[in-house]
Amino acid sequence: MNVALTTQILPASEAAVAAAARSLREGGLVAFPTETVYGLGADATNAAAIARLYQAKGRPAFNPLIAHVGDLGAAERIANLNAQAIALAEAFWPGPLTLVLPRTRDCNVADLATAGLDTIAIRVPAHRVALDILRAFGGAVVAPSANLSGHVSPTTAAHVQSDLAGRIDLIVDGGPVAVGVESTIVGCFDEAVLLRPGGLPRGEIERVLGRELAQPPGDADSDSGQPLAPGMLASHYAPRTLVRLNACNVEPGEALLAFGPVAVSGVDAATSVLNLSARGDLNEAAANLFGYLRSLDTKGAHTIAVMPVPHHGLGEAINDRLRRAAVARE
Repeated sequence: MNVALTTQILPASEAAVAAAARSLREGGLVAFPTETVYGLGADATNAAAIARLYQAKGRPAFNPLIAHVGDLGAAERIANLNAQAIALAEAFWPGPLTLVLPRTRDCNVADLATAGLDTIAIRVPAHRVALDILRAFGGAVVAPSANLSGHVSPTTAAHVQSDLAGRIDLIVDGGPVAVGVESTIVGCFDEAVLLRPGGLPRGEIERVLGRELAQPPGDADSDSGQPLAPGMLASHYAPRTLVRLNACNVEPGEALLAFGPVAVSGVDAATSVLNLSARGDLNEAAANLFGYLRSLDTKGAHTIAVMPVPHHGLGEAINDRLRRAAVARE
């Protein structure tokens, strides 16, 4: 990889959309906003571009990528949607829901993008800039989060620049994202399975299905095997600083990632304090999560202490990301 590559940064506009589509057609790597986080896009049919994407992110090649498409019709050209998948797509697309589905016989998405699986992960993003780029490009775009693999996911163009400048071709700056955590992933197999909690709460999906989502196999969350879906590596979304969960106090030298209006003991000893939501709003907390982790990661603390976050609604996705951030790394 050419680390001396010049990364162009363009504010979102018709010209930026055209430049992004052109770069994707030429095998380039383009970061763009979605409603969840910034994605790093490559032509889903171009194995060389996808290999370059893996290299730019330092992403394990066995971790599959999500194919982003412009509408349901585009999804049906590369995946077989059963009745429950169609119901979910009609209810929540465009939006922060990824469906894992069997590939069609003539699916032209590169095997490298699906990590050799006979399934494919697909979503239609709910962001004007992302949709404009997809429609101008005219095909599927794989787009994992636009950060170095395992680092905190990017919610602004500046986050992308800090990780990937010199590694990718273009960043389209569409401002801060709205949701702030990645899409919820549901496998549409014999029964619908929750593979990753995310920006669409479980309860809303279950209301459309009329039944509870099944849970993935117990070993699906392991770093040792091939994940069923993107974002299922146990150590993921990780800052460089150690993370301590469910903290009810702050030790000297720790930074604090707080939640809610009640302070914990020892807060005055914290090297830095950021509150995901002082009023205890889980939507606000989700939008702030990755940006705040990134900020605290620069403060020189030996540990980031994280206060408990409720486990309902978007709290399930927030706690999933925090748990992965806290997994010990070699």
